[in-house]
Amino acid sequence: MKNAETPVVKLVLYGAMGSLGSALMAEFLRRQHEVIAILDDLTALAPLPGLRTKCGDLFDAARVRQSVAGSDVVACLLDAPGLPMGLEEPEDLLLEPQEQVRAVTALIAGMQAAGVRRLFLVGHFEVLDQPEMAVYPHREAAEAILDALQGSTLRWTLVNAPQSMPGLALEHFSQPASRLAPEQVAPVQRLARVAAGIADELQLNLHVGEHVNFVDVLAQG
Repeated sequence: MKNAETPVVKLVLYGAMGSLGSALMAEFLRRQHEVIAILDDLTALAPLPGLRTKCGDLFDAARVRQSVAGSDVVACLLDAPGLPMGLEEPEDLLLEPQEQVRAVTALIAGMQAAGVRRLFLVGHFEVLDQPEMAVYPHREAAEAILDALQGSTLRWTLVNAPQSMPGLALEHFSQPASRLAPEQVAPVQRLARVAAGIADELQLNLHVGEHVNFVDVLAQG
């Protein structure tokens, strides 16, 4: 049963098939929000209350506009496998740095056209704080993405991609730690904390137009 006093947030998620994507879905559903996962394969996720799937294409601004219309916030996990590309036969690929720039350019245009302004963008943005990596492809891509965001009307937050573990799915973040394999406990708890941090950032309206690293902050806390 939903808490009538808690506003329902509609989250559009690009990167639902990654471990952090699973953690985000679990966290937002736990808070009784709605999640719309954008996928090439609509059968990739089992149906759950509050969870919907839609086809989309992260590289097509018009498709992005259709996918995000009516939502409150978008989360895009640039390092997640299987980001939607409008393929009839989905591929479990990771985006190269310049492909990430193209994807974010389309994402910005589509979100602006749909009037959806809040964006959490997760990627390898730690390179922005490392001047010695000025010619590293991820650094050049991160700078191009930052420039595009700063020139947009979006209310964005850059999030450093946390250390992940392949093979973690939604069910791993929806059960007690006692039911997890021993090697899964620490990664699940770490990613769950990052997902909760992103949800809290949205709720409290924090770090808009900034670059954050939840993992370091939590490790020091």
